[in-house]
Amino acid sequence: MMRRTVSLAATVSALALTLAACSSGAASGGDAGDDGPVTLEYWAWGTAQQPMVDAWNAAHPDIQVKRTDAGGGTDSSAKLVTATRGGNAPDVAIVEYNTLPAMIVAGVAADISEHVDGLDQEFAPGVWSQVTFDGATYGVPQDAGPQALTYNKARFEELGIEVPTTWDEFAEAAEQVHEADPDTYLTTFAPAEFGGFAGLAQQAGAEWWSVDGDAWTVDFDDEASVAVADYWQDLIDRDLVLAEPLLTPEWNAQVNKGQVLSWPAGLWAAGVLYGVAEESAGDWAMAPLPQWTEGDPAVGFQGGSAVVVTTSTEHAEAAAEFARWMGTADEASAAQIEQGQYPASLAGQELTLESDPPLLMPEQDDYWQTAARITRDTIPEISWGPNVNVASSAFQDAMSAAVTDGTPLRDALTATEAEVVDDMTTTGFEVTQK
Repeated sequence: MMRRTVSLAATVSALALTLAACSSGAASGGDAGDDGPVTLEYWAWGTAQQPMVDAWNAAHPDIQVKRTDAGGGTDSSAKLVTATRGGNAPDVAIVEYNTLPAMIVAGVAADISEHVDGLDQEFAPGVWSQVTFDGATYGVPQDAGPQALTYNKARFEELGIEVPTTWDEFAEAAEQVHEADPDTYLTTFAPAEFGGFAGLAQQAGAEWWSVDGDAWTVDFDDEASVAVADYWQDLIDRDLVLAEPLLTPEWNAQVNKGQVLSWPAGLWAAGVLYGVAEESAGDWAMAPLPQWTEGDPAVGFQGGSAVVVTTSTEHAEAAAEFARWMGTADEASAAQIEQGQYPASLAGQELTLESDPPLLMPEQDDYWQTAARITRDTIPEISWGPNVNVASSAFQDAMSAAVTDGTPLRDALTATEAEVVDDMTTTGFEVTQK
């Protein structure tokens, strides 16, 4: 995978980015002189966040945290950049791993190395690498989202479908499902799911961004990614999968009716599905993601996030203490586990083995053991480029247009790459020819 040789700090300097200078105040080394409890503003989405914050506040009367849901993923990151420019950014925030490089380049995420010395031992190397660049640390990992297959076990059994272990078997299962019940589909190809497709492409061997020194190579339409696009193109063309957005009222209704039977997604999928299909709890199970090459269990991340301290905070030490706790405390991990999230810390992952399975699949006694095995098989050192926000937007537009217009999905990858390269070149990055 991509080598971490890029100097993001040097890139920021070379591009003369001054967002941090526009913020409400540089991050300080401590909180001496504050009167009364410190209050930290925290931007975070997800059902586990408020219970985690409540547990922190109960145990830390001198540092109180106020949480705001600023939207998930890309929405939150875009708002963080705008808030940093406007001088009203929060003290701490959740940032997905794939957007963290962009947050560093944009001057949003602060270097917290001095506050987290030795913390790397609490995480697997591949997870810790998601928050470190050039020896500097810009966040504390909170959750991990390796891809798995969440499926409706009850409907699989009713239709006589075996759980697929390879993507070839998955395509065969899609045929069997649709033949048995024409109103039912094995899964959904959601054209706006940048992270989902990225994970599947990484599993197949794709490397969308790579860097050597200061020179970047961008390759969204490499052989592996095109093969993944062609795979889903075939299923769409044969009407064996739904090609529509996820989590719409219509999609939620189909899931509740047992007409969408699986979701290849991060381990967080159990919590999301429980939120939209609670009445089907007990019908579901989780299995390892199908393999592109039989015998190769490697999977990519889809999601996963870190708590970052922003360059705008005036309470860097307190904010870093909160970030450490959110990523490593047993109380924080317990709140995540209860909501079906998989903690990033090694201790949190060990805690899952003593925990009940998620509410969506309460009878799957081996859920967390399976999750642990999948996590061990996650591709190490997965890295992202400096403009994932641009890539995500371009991908969503191009893929959605391809599905609507009936044009090849592989062409959407080429269009995405062109926008990413143009943006990086305009911004001042050195981009080499493939």
